[in-house]
Formats: sequence, structure tokens, C-alpha cells
Amino acid sequence: MLQRLRESLALLLLALLPFHALLITLATKVIAGAGHAPMGILAGWKEGVLALIVGLAVAEIIRGTGDLPVVSRVEPRIAARKIDAIDWIIVTLIALSVVVTASTHHNWPLYALGFKYDFLPLAAFLILRRVPWSDGFLLRVMHVVAAMGALLSLYGIITFFLPARFFTALGYSDLHSLYVPGGPLAAFQQIGGSGVRRIQSTMSGPNQFGIWLLIPWAAVLATVVRRGLGRRMAQKTGVIVTLALMGLALLLTFSRSAWIGAFLILVMAVGSLLPRRAFWTAAGSVTVLSALAVIACSFLVPSVFFRLASSRDHFLKPLEAIQSIAAHPLGQGLGTAGPASNRVSDACVYLDAGADTSWAKTRQDLCVFVGGIKTQPVSRDCHCPFIPENWYLQIGVETGVLGLILYLALTLLVLYRAYAATRKSASQSALHQAFVWTAFLAFAGTALTALFLHAWEDAAVAYMGWVLLAVAVHSVPDTAVQKTFI
Repeated sequence: MLQRLRESLALLLLALLPFHALLITLATKVIAGAGHAPMGILAGWKEGVLALIVGLAVAEIIRGTGDLPVVSRVEPRIAARKIDAIDWIIVTLIALSVVVTASTHHNWPLYALGFKYDFLPLAAFLILRRVPWSDGFLLRVMHVVAAMGALLSLYGIITFFLPARFFTALGYSDLHSLYVPGGPLAAFQQIGGSGVRRIQSTMSGPNQFGIWLLIPWAAVLATVVRRGLGRRMAQKTGVIVTLALMGLALLLTFSRSAWIGAFLILVMAVGSLLPRRAFWTAAGSVTVLSALAVIACSFLVPSVFFRLASSRDHFLKPLEAIQSIAAHPLGQGLGTAGPASNRVSDACVYLDAGADTSWAKTRQDLCVFVGGIKTQPVSRDCHCPFIPENWYLQIGVETGVLGLILYLALTLLVLYRAYAATRKSASQSALHQAFVWTAFLAFAGTALTALFLHAWEDAAVAYMGWVLLAVAVHSVPDTAVQKTFI
């Protein structure tokens, strides 16, 4: 009974997470009116549901039994796994974050906000990979993820053509391309200097939507590779339409990091069917052709691909983070960088010298810098967020060199563990193979985008990615790998 309830709640959480930003924005407008930031009491529903799921898993571990047949079909009872390297790294990272915060800023509400972004998904993963998950849950998750990918992609494509008043009617901000901590979300961003809209569908930003799309993108590709397009024409058509919708939606996010992650997933999914030598030959050929295509498009539409201001930040911000780590090798405490810092800082706008700032005169809540000099407001100082544009460097700024090394080691170990699960799943059903490959490919793609963005900041990406990974690494018996890492 506990397992059935846990799986039902997990399925509900995974299905609703992508709609979180839209639903909370709409609910806030209905309750509080227009112009308000998303209500915190509403926004916390996802953490509450995740806590229930983890609590049920803990209860099952204490009981030591499962109520439904387990995925692997060789573990009739919940096995209390030995503490492994992954466990030690996660626990050490959390303990280190407490020590660093206690010795630096002492702001525990800020620490809690940073913990939610950095370590809450890891803590859930630590517990959820120790309980079994049924075959039916895997099948329903694959269907839900694919359906959500198609649905959100279709909605996102439609919003590319909708007028701004549609979004303000839902409760979004009348500004675009800006995040204001005390205000409602922006409905979309625009590519600087072009007026081209970047879609974000139901989520909080185009990068977040693009990275989340890597999960259903991986799910559909893994299903096609492991189970085929299906026998009936309707199934084949559905798969092709879903891939086409997600591909177009990924394109319209204009998230170059998401494009790189999607390309990696595509190459790895197709390459899993080829012999090793043929895979590397094909991967090299496809990479070269893709690079040539990108170069050609960059010259045809430079404003879309080069985006000098954004590209400059992707280069300079990590350098600033590296300098910060060098200056504070022991770390500055959780919440001092990344999305937590963004939540508690001023909204800062950086413009090139000579840029027109007349549009910002009526918004004194914005801190405007022109050519590196603050021009607005003149009556107060501004506290701008520290955004390293790199998830791993963010961890380094917050927890120091040791935290950075541990997080990189955790990422590599989890990647190895997930890949080992794909190898072990070869003796399992096509469903199991598709699910395990989905979790591995999605994690690999997201881990790659984390080199360029704060990829794990969105709850839909973080909670879904780590929950799927927890299910995948438990779903296949791998005694040989256990002897080494788990």
C-alpha cells in the first residue's frame, strides 16, 4: 500500500511540475491581483509533495517490505543498500555546506533557499534509489513524459505568435526578458537587438524549458531505439509528430545550451545501436556536418547564433566565479551565488554604452547599468546577484574548492552508475531498457548544459531528473557494479 501511494504521488508530481510556473502565476493573479510575485505559500506545493514521497520511502525502508512486484524481479524485499561513494559524497557536500555557511554569512534563511536549489534533489535521490518501483510505474512515467513533451511543445509554439496582452491576462509581467524578484514572471524573452521571441511554454524561462525538454526528448528517442516506432500506423505517426514538435520547440527556445544537450542525446541514443568503431565514425561525421551547418547559419543570422552580449556573459561570468573561488577557496556559503542569489538581490540590467534607457524610467525597481556605470536609481545602492553561468562553478563559489571537486566527482560517478545500468538492462525488457536509457541520456544532456547555465535551478528539471535517475539505478540488478561503487 505504501509503495502504491508513493508511486501515485511521484507520477502526479512528475506530471504537474512542468506546469508549475504557469499555474502559480495564474493562481497568484486570481488571489492577489495583477503585479504580484508568485505567492510562496502556493509555490511550495512541489516540495511538500516531494517530502511526502520521500517520507513514504523512509517508512518502507523501516518496514523492509514492498507491496508490489519490484522492477528487477530478483529483489522480493527492499534491500538496505550499503553506504557507497555516492552516498558519502552527497552527505559530505551537505555537511560541508553547513560548515561553510556557519563560518561565513550565518544567514540560515538564505542557506535554506540555497539548499532547496543545490541539495534537496540530491537528498531525495539518496532515499528514493533505495526503494523498488513497479513495472506499471515505469510504463506510466514513459507515457506521461512523452505526452507532456508533446503538449508543452505545442503550447510553446502557439505562444510564439500570441500578443503580449494574452500573457498579462494570465498574470505575467508586462516586461519581457527580465526577472524581477518582487514581481511576476516575464512571459518570454527576446533575443537582444532582434525582437525575436524565445518561447518558454508553461515554464519560467526559455533556458529552463529547453533543458526540461531534454527529458521527453530522451524518453522518445530511447523508446524508438529500444522498442521501435510501434506496429500500428497511429503509433508511428504519434512518435514522429512528437519528435517534430519537440524539435521545433527546442529550436524556438533559442537556447544554445539546450541545443547542445539535445544533440548529445541524439548522438548517444542512435549510437547505442552501432558497434563502437562505427559509432565513433558516425558521431565524428555528424559532429563535423553539424558544426559546418552552425557556422553557415551563424553567418546567415548572426543575431540569433552569436548574440554577443549573451556570449560575452557566458565567458566573463565563469571567469568571475573562478576568481571568486581563488579569493575564497573555502567557499562563501549557500545562497551567495546562482538562483538563490538571484531571488534575494535587485533586478540588474546591463546595457552597452549609449543604449536607450528611457523605457526604464518608470521602473525605479530596476538597477540599470550603462557601459558598466549605474544610471538608475540614483537614490540607493544596488545589490546585484552573482550568476556564474555555470552550475559547477556556482557550487564552488558556495562551498569552496572541496565542494567543487566533490560535486564534479558525484556527477561523474552518477553518470558511470547510470551508464552501467544501461549495460545491465540489456537482459531486461524493452520497457526497462528504454526507461534506464531515458534517465541516463537526460542526465548526461543536463550535466553538459550545466557547463553553460544553471541547468539544475528549475524544479521541473531537478526533481524529475533525479527521481527518474533514482528509479533507473534501482531497477536493474548489477552486482558487479555494486562491488565497485554501490
